[in-house]
Amino acid sequence: MFEAAFPVEERYDLWRLATFTLNKRIPIHRWFYFKEGFSRDLVVMLLEELGLAEGCVVLDPFVGSGTTPLTCMELGMKGVGVDASPLAAFVSIAKTRIYNHEELRRALDTLLSSRPSQPSLEGLGTKVKRAYPRRNLVELLSLREAIEEVEQEDVRIFLKMALINAASKASYIFRDGSVLRFIKRPIPPLRPFFRRIAQSMIDDVRRVRFSSGPATILEGDARRLDSIEDESVEAIITSPPYLNKIEYTKVYEVELELFFKKREQDLIRSYIGLVGREAPRVIEGLEELPDSAKLYFSDMMDCLEEMWRVLKNGGRAAIVVAGGVYPDRIVESDYILAGLAREIGFTVEKIRVIGRRVATSGRVHRIGAARESIIYLRK
Repeated sequence: MFEAAFPVEERYDLWRLATFTLNKRIPIHRWFYFKEGFSRDLVVMLLEELGLAEGCVVLDPFVGSGTTPLTCMELGMKGVGVDASPLAAFVSIAKTRIYNHEELRRALDTLLSSRPSQPSLEGLGTKVKRAYPRRNLVELLSLREAIEEVEQEDVRIFLKMALINAASKASYIFRDGSVLRFIKRPIPPLRPFFRRIAQSMIDDVRRVRFSSGPATILEGDARRLDSIEDESVEAIITSPPYLNKIEYTKVYEVELELFFKKREQDLIRSYIGLVGREAPRVIEGLEELPDSAKLYFSDMMDCLEEMWRVLKNGGRAAIVVAGGVYPDRIVESDYILAGLAREIGFTVEKIRVIGRRVATSGRVHRIGAARESIIYLRK
């Protein structure tokens, strides 16, 4: 079931599209740097390849920083996004609202002309305190309090997004793969940093014109898409967390505590969500895999079943995945997930390999090459 019994196409020229790098130059897409995300250009390509027209409903059940629904708004489609992380869900909501740039500018001026408060640092976690110079942390909490008092929901969301963006840049935070580190260095004051970022974001709002929207963004679990009706979406474009690669909640735990009152111990993770399971489903053919891989594919089986449920007949999906690297093996996620999808009832149209990285053990012994691929499915 999990061998390469599918059409396979190699397009290594597309590897950069599966990174967030290209989004850093695009208005609104650049509001929050999400290293694990893919690019707007990839979504544009996939929307065209899947044959979607204006008005189609496109779902991303691992919405991340909102690239899929935001791109859909630009092209006149209805974007729907779901994510288990409150941070990711909020960032996606903030990027996919319809704003009035003049109203935002007035609100920013009012906010910055108000007298700063002197909030207490009592009760904050150790990592939050380590992440900032004291003056910046006080300014951050003061601005956060003022933004929470803003009555207009869209304005409040926008200003909170600007503060999250500024707080990340005016800090000692360094995200080193799956490790959150703090590096002491000269850091500019947060308040003027916030002003520049918010003004730049307002300029983005002024320049961008949407053909549809706002998108529908939900905080939820891709294994249980309870808020989405059966056979209600035309297409799915998504990228689940890669097997055995990064711990998504740990590297954003400062933002989760500061802005969502969540600490790491509150976020019980499964291998693809924030709610664990007691035991994996038993999937024939996966008995020899490491336990973490069994759990991952067990969760992904649930996700694929939900994708099948919500897709209309004839609906299509494009799923960006990558192989898992273990000390003694490469786990070929694309072949396994394609096999699981076929077992559920999907037609696997093809697997397009867009990247390949050499994996070693102890930096000496070559284990193999892990593929990054797009799986194309049809219901």
